[in-house]
Amino acid sequence: MPEPFDWDILQRPSAMAMVRGQLGFSWMVLSGRLARLTDEEYFWRPSSEALTVVRRPYAGRFRSLGSGEWVAQWPDEPDHRGPRTIAWLIAHLTETFFWRWEWTFGESRQGRADITLHGNAQDAVAWLTHWVDAWQHSIAELDEEQAMTVGLSQATELDAAEPFGHVVLRLNRELIHHGSEIMTLQDLHALAA
Repeated sequence: MPEPFDWDILQRPSAMAMVRGQLGFSWMVLSGRLARLTDEEYFWRPSSEALTVVRRPYAGRFRSLGSGEWVAQWPDEPDHRGPRTIAWLIAHLTETFFWRWEWTFGESRQGRADITLHGNAQDAVAWLTHWVDAWQHSIAELDEEQAMTVGLSQATELDAAEPFGHVVLRLNRELIHHGSEIMTLQDLHALAA
């Protein structure tokens, strides 16, 4: 269960407080919706071509992302526009937060392919919650100067070349963007049922 949103952060006059407030509020909204996520919604395919999370032998023509029995179907092209399931979106958010945490605050050993994915909504949401919470706690401990440190994150070449605050903002955008997709898919699933 995610921690309650810290409403006092909205009164703190700093760039990092605003960034943390955006992340915290966005996660509060999304995690509220995820708390009710069913396995049927998790795997619902808005199209037969929708990317999803499958057992490793069933990844099909796609690359596999994940280290265990369950993997996300990962397209070769970086701007793949095909539809995705909620399972895939949760897997993507989980690997994004895991990877950035590992290469910023962790041991800088594991990559995104090392993430464990899940074949049910409850465990997938719990794992995403774990990594979002770890990220939030770690960035909350940074002061403004540390947030502007170039190369604090080493997850990607882009991360290593920019002030860390930009990395945090990029993850905020990922959460907002994919969180919106998840909530839209939940609404569409309800209409299709």
